[in-house]
Amino acid sequence: MRADEIDPQAEQAVERQQRIPMPHSRRGLKLLRLLSRATVWIQNRNVPAVGATVDRTIPGPAGDLDARLYLPDADGPFPTVVFFHGGGYVLGSIATHEWLCRHLTRASDCAVLSVDYRLAPEHPFPAAVEDAYAAVEWVAANPDAVNGDGKIAVAGDSAGGALAAVAALMATERDGPEIEYQALLYPGIGVEEGQQSVEENAGIVLDEADLEWFRDCYYESEVHERNPYADPTNAGDVSGVAPATVVTAGFDPLRDGGRAYAEQLVRDEVPTRYENYEDMVHGFMTFRDVDRAREAIRDVAGDLADALGVRGTQ
Repeated sequence: MRADEIDPQAEQAVERQQRIPMPHSRRGLKLLRLLSRATVWIQNRNVPAVGATVDRTIPGPAGDLDARLYLPDADGPFPTVVFFHGGGYVLGSIATHEWLCRHLTRASDCAVLSVDYRLAPEHPFPAAVEDAYAAVEWVAANPDAVNGDGKIAVAGDSAGGALAAVAALMATERDGPEIEYQALLYPGIGVEEGQQSVEENAGIVLDEADLEWFRDCYYESEVHERNPYADPTNAGDVSGVAPATVVTAGFDPLRDGGRAYAEQLVRDEVPTRYENYEDMVHGFMTFRDVDRAREAIRDVAGDLADALGVRGTQ
C-alpha cells in the first residue's frame, strides 16, 4: 500500500510545510489562519490561467457563503463540479485550494465552484455538511448562475472529500439533486485508531494528536461522530450514490479509511475507481512543486470529464 520511500519532491514539500506546527488551541488556530492567509496571498500571485473567475456569494442555511467560480477557456454552458476544500474542518479556504481548482478546471473543461463552508470549532458538525449540501442544491436550482448545463459533480480533498461524499449520500437519500459523479481525494472518512495506515504514517503531515484535535473541534459528541452524514462509512447502504473516484496516498494516515470507503462503494455496486499513489503523502494534490500532483489532477479531471460528457463534445 505504500512505496519504500516518499517521492523526493513530496518529501521536500512536507519538510517545508512542517516548519509551522499544527496548533491544538483556539488561539494558535487563529494565528495559523492569519499566517496562512498571508502565505497563500503570495503564492496565488502566480497561478494557472482559466477562462474566467467569478467571486460571489450563495445562500446558505445560516447566511451567505463565499464561493468562487472557475470557468474554462471555451464557450459554455459547462458541467459544474462543486468543490469543497480540506483542512480538518478547522482550516482551509477558497484561496488555499486556488491552484488545485484552476488545474482541475483546465484539465476537465468543467466549471468548478469552490465553496467556503463554516469552520469548526466555531461551527461544529453539522454546519459544514449543511453548507455543502445547500451549495449543491443551489447549483442544481440555478444553472444559469454558474454557466451550467445542468450536470453536476462533487469533489473535495481531505475533510472536503468527506463533505463531497456526504453530499452525494444526502442527495440520494433525500431525492435531491442528481449528482453524476463524486471525486474524493484522500478523504477524511473511516479513520480509526489502530489502522495500519495510522500507525505507520502518523507524523507525516498529520499525527495522531492532530487527528484527535480535528475530531474534538468538529464533533460535540460521540453520537455525532457515528452519524452517516458525518462519515458515510457509518451508512448501512450507499447503493445509488454517484459513481466515484477515490484517491489515497501511501504515506497518509487517512489511507485505509479512504480505501475502506472505496470497498464499501464497490460492495454496494457503485461504479468506483480507486487509486492509491504509493509514494505520496496526505494533501499532495495541492503541492505545486510535485509532478505527481499534476498527474493525479489530470487523472481525476479525466474521470470527471468522461462522467459529465465533456470529452468529444467541446
